[in-house]
Amino acid sequence: MDAWRYSTQGISVALRVTPRGGRDDIDGLETLANGRTVVKVRVRAIADGGEANRAVMELLAKALGVPKAKVRMLSGTTSRLKQIAVDGDPRQLGDTMRKLTADKPD
Repeated sequence: MDAWRYSTQGISVALRVTPRGGRDDIDGLETLANGRTVVKVRVRAIADGGEANRAVMELLAKALGVPKAKVRMLSGTTSRLKQIAVDGDPRQLGDTMRKLTADKPD
């Protein structure tokens, strides 16, 4: 099951973020205890003043090849579990997310 949903504007990605993770990277997919699949993301930034949220959005924009302005937070600004929207071609974004998470299994 994918950790993202498609819409007419792009995709919505479910994330579990680790701030102060030592590096900025996408670590693959994880299935939570409730059965929900999320993309594991770690960033160097600390979770203070929105720094980690900015780092997560920049990391996703760079990884998906879209401008930062196309990435926005839908929910989870103060939580490790976040929902991020990425505007663009849904099929292309979904394929890129699949490639980014495929070689890094649960």
